[in-house]
Amino acid sequence: MNIRLNVSDEHYEEIEQKLTAAGFIVDDDAEFVLTERGRFAGHLSVKTREGEKLKLSIEEIVYIESLGHEVLVHGNDGICYYAYDRLYQLCTILDNTKFLRVSNCAIIAKAHVKKIKPSISMKFVLVMSDGALVDVTRSYYNSFRTFFQI
Repeated sequence: MNIRLNVSDEHYEEIEQKLTAAGFIVDDDAEFVLTERGRFAGHLSVKTREGEKLKLSIEEIVYIESLGHEVLVHGNDGICYYAYDRLYQLCTILDNTKFLRVSNCAIIAKAHVKKIKPSISMKFVLVMSDGALVDVTRSYYNSFRTFFQI
C-alpha cells in the first residue's frame, strides 16, 4: 500500500523507515495520507506543470482553487502548482486560523487578502495579493464574516 506523509521534517525519516519496514511504500502520489496529529504542516506537497515535485511553504500560498478534477495552488511567486489532495482534504490539513474555504471551489489565505468588496446577494469579492479576484459564495458568507470579524 502506498502512503503519503504529511508530518514534520524532524519526524519524517523515522516514520518513513518504520512504514517501509512494515511493507508500506511512501509516495507523494499516494491516495492515502498520514498526517501528524495536532500539527499543521509547514509545507504542502505540489507539482509543477512539468511534473516536478516540490514542497511549497504554507506562507507562499495565496489561494487554492478546484477546477474540475484538478486542484490548483496559486503561489505568491505568480506560479500555479497542482496539489495532490482534494479541496476538502486540504481544509483539514491547513491551519484554520490562516486559511478559509470561501466557496465550493476555493480556499484563501487570510494573509493574502488585500481588499474585501461587498457584492449583491450576500456575497463578497476578494482581491488577493496577486491581483486575482475570488468570490465568497452565499453558503460561506457567515463563516467568512466570523473569520474576518466583520
